[in-house]
Amino acid sequence: MAPRLVILDRDGVINQDSDNYIKSLSEWVPYPSAITAIARLSQQGWTVAVATNQSGIARGYYDEATLEAMHTRMLSLVEAEGGRIEHIAYCPHISEDRCDCRKPLPGLLRQIQAALALDSLEGAWMVGDSYRDLEAGAAMGCRLALVRTGKGERTLAKHPELGRTDSEAEVHDDLAGFVDQLLQGNLDT
Repeated sequence: MAPRLVILDRDGVINQDSDNYIKSLSEWVPYPSAITAIARLSQQGWTVAVATNQSGIARGYYDEATLEAMHTRMLSLVEAEGGRIEHIAYCPHISEDRCDCRKPLPGLLRQIQAALALDSLEGAWMVGDSYRDLEAGAAMGCRLALVRTGKGERTLAKHPELGRTDSEAEVHDDLAGFVDQLLQGNLDT
């Protein structure tokens, strides 16, 4: 049986993204509808986790304490709406580090699988705004959803096949739109 798990990318899905990186707590600006959507998932019995590349750490733009402050804020906002994020996995590396956790590699998803003591992620949802999010999810057998927020429109422009009805990925305007469809039973679950 597929786990009732939704794995979210962070920047561009939960909060506004920036090509200049989100480097401080003041730059971390959540989409209010995303916070509410995460809470709704939790309230309906779904487990929510986050898998996020954070190469700004390796680049020296911010440190792990700053990242922790952003995540503390995110968790508190979700909890204030009656929801919960069970686990946050992040990759602090750049491509040249040759780690196994930087998406599109599935290492972050494996960390989530281990942290949640799941036998498999087969059938869980991976929701992102970039092709690398979808690649990481596909490598673990996840169902895929792309949001148009963040880098989502650019991703669709580069990979127009994602917008076709026969695509492996669902496409939604934002996280709230995905959650609406999921909770209404309009997505294969």
